[in-house]
Amino acid sequence: MSMMGRGRGNKPQGPKAKFSQLVPYMKEQKALLSIAVIFSLIGAAVNLAQPLVVGQIIKTVQAGQDVIPVALTLLAITLLSAVAGGAMYFVLAKAGEGVVYSARKRLASRLLRLPIHEYDTRRTGDLVSRVGSDTTLLRAALTQGLIDGAGGALVFVGSVIAMAVIDWVLLSLTLLMIAVAVAAIGLTSRRIRAATTKAQERVGNMSASVERALSAVRTIRAARAEVRETSLIEKDAQEAYVQGIKIARINSWVTPIGGLAANGAFIVVLGVGGYRVATGATEVSSLITFILLMFLMIRPVGQFFGAYSSVQSALGALARIQEITTLPLEADDEIKSKPAKRKAVNSVAIEFKNVQFSYPSRTESNEAGDQIVVEPKKVIKGISFQVERGNRVAIVGPSGAGKSTIFGLMERFYDVSSGDILLDGVSVKSISRSELREQIGYVEQDAPVLAGSLRDNLLIGSPNATDADLKKVLAEVNLTAVLKRDKRGLDAQVGEQGIMLSGGERQRLAIARTLLGAPPILLLDESTSSLDGLNEQRMREAIDAVAKNRTMIVIAHRLSTVVDSDLIIVLADGKVAGAGTHKQLLRSTPLYKELAATQMLD
Repeated sequence: MSMMGRGRGNKPQGPKAKFSQLVPYMKEQKALLSIAVIFSLIGAAVNLAQPLVVGQIIKTVQAGQDVIPVALTLLAITLLSAVAGGAMYFVLAKAGEGVVYSARKRLASRLLRLPIHEYDTRRTGDLVSRVGSDTTLLRAALTQGLIDGAGGALVFVGSVIAMAVIDWVLLSLTLLMIAVAVAAIGLTSRRIRAATTKAQERVGNMSASVERALSAVRTIRAARAEVRETSLIEKDAQEAYVQGIKIARINSWVTPIGGLAANGAFIVVLGVGGYRVATGATEVSSLITFILLMFLMIRPVGQFFGAYSSVQSALGALARIQEITTLPLEADDEIKSKPAKRKAVNSVAIEFKNVQFSYPSRTESNEAGDQIVVEPKKVIKGISFQVERGNRVAIVGPSGAGKSTIFGLMERFYDVSSGDILLDGVSVKSISRSELREQIGYVEQDAPVLAGSLRDNLLIGSPNATDADLKKVLAEVNLTAVLKRDKRGLDAQVGEQGIMLSGGERQRLAIARTLLGAPPILLLDESTSSLDGLNEQRMREAIDAVAKNRTMIVIAHRLSTVVDSDLIIVLADGKVAGAGTHKQLLRSTPLYKELAATQMLD
């Protein structure tokens, strides 16, 4: 094991996100953002005109001239400013939603294509949090003034030029106050990104705890563990709360400093400007115009600070998003452009040739809170066997022997460490995963049933199947009774995680779902240890029905379901302890004889 750094319960910190990594998301909305910039510039121009027109009104009144034309001009530009601002807000909001949608779509697609070992070491709730709350923060990078900064910059520069023309002394005092505020806020805001990243990690931990508890709510209720589980969630929520308070504390300095600068500048300008009016150095109309321009100039500064804080928060969330989007996908880079041609006449469907396998290393926290890399131990230790086409083969053995791992290697959820697996005489490494999985149907142990209807579950892998196809495959696995007990038939709801079905029905529904794809090879991790006698018999009948005209490999938890298999492979500690028929193994393999004796099959 090797040290990786400090930090209790968290992965080592990855690289920070950069603003340039936000740009691709913004480019996707460049049309809307261009329109928003145009409205922003229009708004900036008319806002700059307002103080000048107000000053002109004062001069007109002082001169005793008709003020109505100038007043109507002020009204028109005020209305135009409101219209431009509203239009810009809508366009920016639409662009912001587009950015969030794009990020969620990209992240969801990525999440479903990661290598399987990534799911082994990550909490589901944390991954869900990245799709939900983390992507939402990207919106702030647009809607909190980033694009509005284009118009803000024009207002700032225009205001400074106009104020310099009116009174450069007052402008110097104003800029000095703003410069002090900018320096103070800049030092304070540097901590926002790190605090936001930590806060989002805590929210991810809380989401994972909630997901964990809800997925096992019946077990928690039965064990009277509601208080304990609630306290665990509350602990994660408390940590998220603490981080949120840290962000609020940092932000709490930004607004007062900005307000202090604005008020200070106003007081200084009012005092010094009043003195200059009294001494005849400037006119009243010029002072009023200057003050209006000053407040117009300060507003973009405030927008800048708001945009800076929002972008820092967005970059903190983007770092967590990038952590997932930059992970390598389950790829077939080694596959050539043309699919490998398998030997159709080969009698051997599947062959393991001295296969060895270790799971990838993983990072854990020790008692001191240090991150350590746990080196994997070898799970499969030189396994070799052959499965003849059309045969029914069973794999048996004690828990932890490596039975389910063998199925994972056949499906290429993981690749072998050494040795090889052949499909029809061709290495599975030379076959794309898509083509491989089209040939091999896999029903995992405790196969999940998704919330929705029977139809929804059956169509997952075969979206073009007809109702007749669905009813036929349900009949093959003895599930016709499920159709008849609900008047909605195929549209009958199965509940969250298939709670409306029995354990045996859930397993048979998973088999039916796989059979719709008509794979020539079927892997069945057949969990019957929790089934009663009637359901076990129905499972045996279902297995017998689907075994016709296809090669089947079954992981057997009850030997009674596989005693008539063509071949039974006995695994122990990642090795083949014996292979043969039921009768042969009773004579040749002590471990199998022991397993049979415990199940009263000898």
